[in-house]
Amino acid sequence: MAVDLSQLVKAYDVRGVVPDQWDEPMAELFGAAFVDVVGAKAIVTGHDMRPSSPGLSRAFARGAAARGADVTEIGLCSTDQLYYASGALDLPGAMFTASHNPARYNGIKMCRAGAAPVGQDTGLAEIRALVEGWAETGGIPEIAEKQGSVTQRDTLDDYAAYLRSLVDLTAIRPLKVVVDAGNGMGGHTVPTVLGGLPLDVVPMYFELDGTFPNHEANPLDPANIVDLQKRVREEGADIGLAFDGDADRCFVVDERGEPVSPSAITALVASRELAKHGGEGVVIHNLITSWSVPEVVEECGGTPVRTRVGHSFIKAEMAKSGAIFGGEHSAHYYFRDFWNADTGMLAALHVLAALGGQQGTLSELVAQYDRYAASGEINSTVDDQAGRLAALKESYQGREGVALDELDGLTVTAADWWFNVRPSNTEPLLRLNAEARDETTVSRVRDEVLAIIRG
Repeated sequence: MAVDLSQLVKAYDVRGVVPDQWDEPMAELFGAAFVDVVGAKAIVTGHDMRPSSPGLSRAFARGAAARGADVTEIGLCSTDQLYYASGALDLPGAMFTASHNPARYNGIKMCRAGAAPVGQDTGLAEIRALVEGWAETGGIPEIAEKQGSVTQRDTLDDYAAYLRSLVDLTAIRPLKVVVDAGNGMGGHTVPTVLGGLPLDVVPMYFELDGTFPNHEANPLDPANIVDLQKRVREEGADIGLAFDGDADRCFVVDERGEPVSPSAITALVASRELAKHGGEGVVIHNLITSWSVPEVVEECGGTPVRTRVGHSFIKAEMAKSGAIFGGEHSAHYYFRDFWNADTGMLAALHVLAALGGQQGTLSELVAQYDRYAASGEINSTVDDQAGRLAALKESYQGREGVALDELDGLTVTAADWWFNVRPSNTEPLLRLNAEARDETTVSRVRDEVLAIIRG
């Protein structure tokens, strides 16, 4: 029987409903295929708090060991803790998580040694092909003569110590910090990373619960930070932090409970990383981050480099250019000092250090990095993505003072505004992001573009 994993194997990871789309026998095949494709004699695995994660992770380890690879299981961890283990131990790794997706989902984020990404063009397509073939013929074709061992290792303290070695918080003024872990892995990592620092941490939803009883663990959706905003105001806190389910993304709210743009966080962290490296270095940003990001990078002496949206593009460009830092408007932050991998926790430490190193409020601090009016991401369901993009291109092409590029979807830039429209890879959607020097202009541009998209 032909097996089709096209709905399960995405551009950058494996993700689907358990057990409808995949289960432990399938995870075992993925473990064996991963070892074959990356040529590993040893790997490291970790998992989040979802009910299905321990079983899937153990099955993956069995498959890897059956092909002769030794497996180090670090157990419960955040995705960036798994990246730490991959980098520090110099081993390929596999993290079992579905990030912010609902409880019935699970997935695998895979990397080569040193946390180098595994995506469609870097091994994931080959892994999928092997799994499909083996699933049709009834399992792993041959067991290694000498099977690998499976051992356990706790890396949480080492992970926390490494992050704290990169950002010194010992001398900051005391801060009150509300942290919403969303019942995700932030509840596991935050107490160890932030413990013992001059921080009064107010925990919210730190209980590990993969059914997400309080709200979805996706802080980019405004509905999911309402509790955090309210608590920051009630506590009179200096800052609020929200982590997603696997705690690799961090979202920030200021002392008023107002969301801080991830672009402003990107610019702030970029300025600190550039200062640390003598004012020189490349900083990567994707094409929907604010104009303020490349402006701040240049003001600090660095070189901004623009990329397509998506972590595989950021990580590839960081490796190619030797960039010191990269940021996306989705609140993913990448560091050369962290094997070019993304870690929301390290970004959070930078923000805490910047805030605690001066006397002003967070809203005052980030004002210098938040310079423009933005639309936010607006999705439109369309029958013909290519046709709507072509209509947009025809409408703006040839207008005086307007430039077009098609690095990722369509970007149209004028003197005082820009917009980007990108097709979704998985849904019949077009995604609009617009920015301008004032609210009136961004509203006008937004409405004009939406009229064409939805025409």
